[in-house]
Amino acid sequence: MADGKEGDLKLLGMHVSPFAHRVSMALGVKGVRYEYVEEDLFHKSELLLSSNPVHKKVPVLIHDGRPICESLAIVEYVDEVWSGDGRPAILPADPYERAIARFWASYIDDKFFPAWLGIMRATTEEARGEKVKETHDAVQNLEKTFSEIAGGKGFFGGDSVGYLDLALGCFLPWFGAMRMMFGLDVIYAATAPLLAGWAERFGETAVAKEVLPEPEKAVAYAKKLQTYRASLNK
Repeated sequence: MADGKEGDLKLLGMHVSPFAHRVSMALGVKGVRYEYVEEDLFHKSELLLSSNPVHKKVPVLIHDGRPICESLAIVEYVDEVWSGDGRPAILPADPYERAIARFWASYIDDKFFPAWLGIMRATTEEARGEKVKETHDAVQNLEKTFSEIAGGKGFFGGDSVGYLDLALGCFLPWFGAMRMMFGLDVIYAATAPLLAGWAERFGETAVAKEVLPEPEKAVAYAKKLQTYRASLNK
């Protein structure tokens, strides 16, 4: 992990969880050292259940014995706690720009994520087609947003990785998995060239390379989930 550990810091995650990757990358941006604890979500640990008793899911950041849950909230916590000392900011400094970033991060989690996840979970071609349309509509909204926020620069955060880059970039391994499983490009260069260029640049950043797994690992986990769900329906 990165240098700069301050206090006792643990991250409860799972190797293909995009939301855990979001937090890992935020810690990487800040150069904070932490202990990573891998969770088996089929057999959740007592530490996870006691740290996140409401949702019982990863990620959970435990800082000096105090748990923080939900990835976007954790990223904001990381940005506030490890500020100054030459560490880069994750959220914009301007209050308006910060509010806009939060709005679109919520859009990514509340609209975009359920749409592309629905493609993987669809049981009929008709249902999958509906989710593909929802996904591509969301991508178009994000394409426009990138154009407005980035202002011709390489990232949502401008010249460097910021809040929205982490919010969206954590899903890149799963986009690769969907290409492998369904032959589908979530971010299609012909219709979203700005986002496609952003995805390529983000994937080459040091923080992404250090944290994000290969798409094959996401494919393997997706197949494991499919087998598990099928066993429940027998």
